Amino acid sequence: MLKFLHIENIAVIEQSDIEFSEGFNVLSGETGAGKSIVIDSINAVLGERTSKELIRAGCDTAEVSAVFGCFDDYTAGVLAEYGVMPDEDGNIVIRRRLSAAGKGLIKLNDRPVTATELKEIGKSLINIHGQHDSQALLDPDSHINYIDALAENGELITKYYAEFRELNKIRKELNSAETDEDEKRRETDLLKYQINELESADIKVGEYERLKKELEIAKNYQATAEALSAVCTALKGDDDFDGATALITDAQKRLLGLKSDEWRVRSEKLADAVSVIEDVAAEARDFLDGAEYSDMDADSINERLDTLDRLMVKYGNSEQEMLDFLTAAKVRLDELVFSDRRIAELSDLLDKSTERLVELGERLTKSRKKAAAEFETKVCGILSYLNMPDVRFTVSIEKGRYTKRGCDVIEFLISANKGEKVKPLAKIASGGELSRVMLAIKSVLLDRDKVGTMIFDEIDVGISGYTAGKVGTQLKKVSKNRQVICVTHLAQIAAMADNHLLIEKNTIEGRTFTKVEPLSYEERISEIARIMSGAQLTENLYKSAKELVDRSMNDDNL
Repeated sequence: MLKFLHIENIAVIEQSDIEFSEGFNVLSGETGAGKSIVIDSINAVLGERTSKELIRAGCDTAEVSAVFGCFDDYTAGVLAEYGVMPDEDGNIVIRRRLSAAGKGLIKLNDRPVTATELKEIGKSLINIHGQHDSQALLDPDSHINYIDALAENGELITKYYAEFRELNKIRKELNSAETDEDEKRRETDLLKYQINELESADIKVGEYERLKKELEIAKNYQATAEALSAVCTALKGDDDFDGATALITDAQKRLLGLKSDEWRVRSEKLADAVSVIEDVAAEARDFLDGAEYSDMDADSINERLDTLDRLMVKYGNSEQEMLDFLTAAKVRLDELVFSDRRIAELSDLLDKSTERLVELGERLTKSRKKAAAEFETKVCGILSYLNMPDVRFTVSIEKGRYTKRGCDVIEFLISANKGEKVKPLAKIASGGELSRVMLAIKSVLLDRDKVGTMIFDEIDVGISGYTAGKVGTQLKKVSKNRQVICVTHLAQIAAMADNHLLIEKNTIEGRTFTKVEPLSYEERISEIARIMSGAQLTENLYKSAKELVDRSMNDDNL
């Protein structure tokens, strides 16, 4: 349940601390006092999207903090999934700071969390019903959700949806396999030509760059060979000439013969020079003797490079891309060649998947029809109590096409007056009737909704008098099993409160301030009297308000 709410610099609320209790909490106040701001603040601390407009004029930041506690096993399990552990008092604290600069902060038990995480956690903490929820009842597509919630069809829907996706996957592959025969033949011929052309080319990764280097060598081979031949002669000599190696070796030996340490060192330097010269001469000779270079033909290398260039234009910018194209072409050709067999396999898989989907769809329909019968009875009972004694509420379930939610088209039908046929809810329900229908539905689904706090904003739209009293009584009944927070404009509902909070707006030195205060017994009577007439408090008005409060406090049926 929501125990405590701290609001700071949100719209007209400069600072307010609101303490909620178990049971039925009511928020009342003059129109425009800021009741919606409290709901907006709760939405913010639950991770809902916020606007900079919420920040009080003249302030750079705003903050909302909330303390939650008294968790049931379901909520405790959700918190544990996100690694959230209540403190020693069994509470968690959520703090959200808004910034006009756009850099907000969210912390849960002093640990930073994202708005997405907070929103998921918030779903297990509070269920907020606003006017948009009543309007959602006007959309028949939403009606199936209420029936599934009552039937607890979550697991069955998950299985059905998985099969629905599998069937569509098979169907898509089958449609792709059943390509037009003429198109298939044209594609097969093209693939065979491309595969043959690439395989005949015998492409190897790295060949293109290697050939470009060899082409440069081939172009310069003759000049290189002549130069290296002269190098070999100069270094090693020939029949008529002693090369540098022989001459330096002779000089080295003569220095060594001087029997002097100084000249022996110089002799060793000459020996090192001879070693270097011999290495260079050997490398030059290896090049001249190697067939690898002498057999190079620049024309044949150019021809191979032209072939690779032409293939790259068609199949990729590198050898690897062309080889990848070849692999993909072979795979696609195999698909086409064996498509008839695959088509037969896919057709069989499609038939089996369809059978499973139909079976799951029938189970869903059966479950929904059973839940719908219970739903009709319970909703009618509550609506009758809510001053709609002649109401008839039915759930229409028709078979439709198979979608991700099954094959059922579900719509709520209602007749509010005796003698009238049931018609779609969207066509005949007034605002007050919609509010009561939604309250009845929420009441029916209480056992399925495990959230510990329910907030009703504008549940009293379009109702008054005796009906308002019935709605207040029903809300009080709901609060016996969970915390209920209700924003109301009606005295009959406010009188039922276990904890009555007044939202009051004042103007001080040209600025608007809103505060939220709990009311004592006497203050409650005055506030309810104000709600009843808005006029100056008279003795008779006071007595009427007091009677309303006392009666709600002593009603044994609650």
